[in-house]
Amino acid sequence: MTASSTGGRVRMTRERVLDGALALADDIGVADLTIRRLADALGTKPMTIYHHVPSKEEILDGIVDLVFAEMDVPDLNLPWKAAMRGRCVSARQVLARHTWAVPLLESRRSPGPATLEHHNAVLTCLRRDLSVPMAAHAYALLDAFVYGFATQEAALPSPGDEMDEQVASLVNDQLAEHYPALYSFAVEHTMKPGYDFGDEFDFGLDLILDALEQAAAKTK
Repeated sequence: MTASSTGGRVRMTRERVLDGALALADDIGVADLTIRRLADALGTKPMTIYHHVPSKEEILDGIVDLVFAEMDVPDLNLPWKAAMRGRCVSARQVLARHTWAVPLLESRRSPGPATLEHHNAVLTCLRRDLSVPMAAHAYALLDAFVYGFATQEAALPSPGDEMDEQVASLVNDQLAEHYPALYSFAVEHTMKPGYDFGDEFDFGLDLILDALEQAAAKTK
C-alpha cells in the first residue's frame, strides 16, 4: 500500500480504506464491522470513508477481493493435480488468516478483478485435462472441502496445550461408560503427543484429487 502524507496526516485512499477494513474484519469479524468503527480505526470520519467507498456492501466486495488476491492461482507449468493442490493449500492458509471470509467468498454480486481472475485461473487449469462436467465437479468438490475444512479448523481450539486441555476435560469415566467409541478415539488418537487436526487436510485433499483423476479417466 502506498500513501502520501500532508501535514503529518496520512492521505485517505480507497486502497487504505479497504486495507483498514480487512484488518478490522480480521480483528472483530464482518458482523461488527461498521463505517463508524472503520473510521475510528483509521483515524478519520465516516464521511471520508463514504467518499472513497460509498457503502458497506462495496467494502465487503473489496475485502473479499483482497482475500482472493492473497490466494495462489494454479501454476499452469504443473500437471492439473499438482497445480490444484498448491492452490488449495494456499487457500487454506489464507482462510486461516481471515476466518470471517468463507461465507462471503461466493456470495458477492459484484466480484472484483482478483476474484474473477482467481476463478478464471482455476477453470483454465482444470479444463486443460478435464471435460466441462468434470471440471465443474472438481471445482465444487475441492472448494467444498477447502472451505468446510477452514471453517471447522477455525472453530477448534489451537493445537497444543489449548486442545489438550479441552480434550482432557471431556475424557472421564462417564464418557467411557456412556460413549465408549468417543472415549477410545480420544485416548487412542486425539490425546496422543503431536496430534494436530490440521494434518487431516493433506490426507483429505489428496484423496479427493486422486478420486477426481480416476473419475475423469473413466469419462475419456
